[in-house]
Amino acid sequence: MNPATAVVAEIVSGIDPFDALEQDHLDETLAWLASTDDVYRRVKPATPPRHLVSYVVLVDPDARAVLLGHHRLAGLWLPTGGHVDPGEHPLEAARREATEEIGIHPDFTVTGPDPFFLTVTTTNGTDSHEDVSLWYLIRGARTHPYTLDSREFSTEHWWDIDKFALPDSDPHFPRFLAKLDNALSRTPAQ
Repeated sequence: MNPATAVVAEIVSGIDPFDALEQDHLDETLAWLASTDDVYRRVKPATPPRHLVSYVVLVDPDARAVLLGHHRLAGLWLPTGGHVDPGEHPLEAARREATEEIGIHPDFTVTGPDPFFLTVTTTNGTDSHEDVSLWYLIRGARTHPYTLDSREFSTEHWWDIDKFALPDSDPHFPRFLAKLDNALSRTPAQ
């Protein structure tokens, strides 16, 4: 295992699973990382057919809300984020994506700088592939006007964690929200 892949394996090993499916995804990801160093997307859209992604979810813990954008290519309401570049640390990818897509310097104080959640998802479309997504949380304020990168997103909207009923999102988003709700209920207000 090369050093960059070993770093990712260490990061994945540190994620506390919320449910049985996240544990399955963690186990599957660790087995994948042990079997190959070809874990970064090299050629759009799907080479190799499974690769790393850093999602960056803007969260207002006080308002109990998350900001999502309507992703132009996927046609889904998604958090910001993107593919981890070859050899890039996933946290650096999260920082880069927050700067590129939200235009902010990210504040990782919601739950800390480690990924909060991990999913393995088959994407939609003719060039479908698997994204192994590390979900990072960054602090935002619902009252602040954020504008997402218009090349990636057609619009943005704050969604209440407790009242989320959006059908066209990441298939794991309801599980993510349950884990986030649990974490925010245990974390004192900052």
